[in-house]
Amino acid sequence: MRTLTWAVRLALFVLLLAFAAKNTEPVTLRFFFDMSWQLPLAVLLLGFFVGGAVLGLIAAATALLRQRREIARLAQARASADKEPAAAAPPRPAEG
Repeated sequence: MRTLTWAVRLALFVLLLAFAAKNTEPVTLRFFFDMSWQLPLAVLLLGFFVGGAVLGLIAAATALLRQRREIARLAQARASADKEPAAAAPPRPAEG
């Protein structure tokens, strides 16, 4: 199974490398106020991919930190509840 996974990764890498090699023509990215960049298409696509991945990681990190705070709060509440003596429960009637 590990060999198959590495074979798929290698095939995907070669495919993307061939894609980048075929798309080396410069493209113009135009901004406001007549600003522009000329970059190879593969570099531009890679840059936007990395930017999207970074934004996705930031969004996931905020949710992860929020969950960790909630878990810590719940653990603290549980620890304080375990320290308090349990209230005496009324006796249950015998069955039968």
